[in-house]
Amino acid sequence: MPLPTFGHVGTAQPGDLFHSRLELSLLGQHRPRRAGVCATAALGAESIVLADQYEDDEIHEDYFWYAGHGGRDADTGHQVADQLLTPRNRALLRSQETGQPVRVFRRIAPGGDWQFRYEGLWRVVAHTYKPGKSGFRVYRFRVEPFTPPPAPSPFPLQERGA
Repeated sequence: MPLPTFGHVGTAQPGDLFHSRLELSLLGQHRPRRAGVCATAALGAESIVLADQYEDDEIHEDYFWYAGHGGRDADTGHQVADQLLTPRNRALLRSQETGQPVRVFRRIAPGGDWQFRYEGLWRVVAHTYKPGKSGFRVYRFRVEPFTPPPAPSPFPLQERGA
């Protein structure tokens, strides 16, 4: 398995469209072809896909709550069991701890055909674990735009009188 990439991959820029999950995978943007989280529990999440498949996802203009992995009925999209602390959910918790950027892709349907739009780099800033809309306990991760820390000044500060 390739080493994780935390940040942009290749020349992809926010707003770029990808025609399928297969294309995302082959280009290394989001390697799993089905899972919504590309991650390792030890290092954190590299990328996530917002696909409107979890009833507890909540999308706002400047942040979103991403429902964790597991417990969902694939046919109805409803939670049918409590989510567990799976490796993918651990990875999202790890991303909150490290502050590493996470690539976000959103499934959209311009003209009726599903595509995936690159939303850019975001970061996990908080989480909850409580009953969701169907009454089962769900991990929810608050994700906000990633702002890289300022680069260090090339001119070191000097003490007065030095």
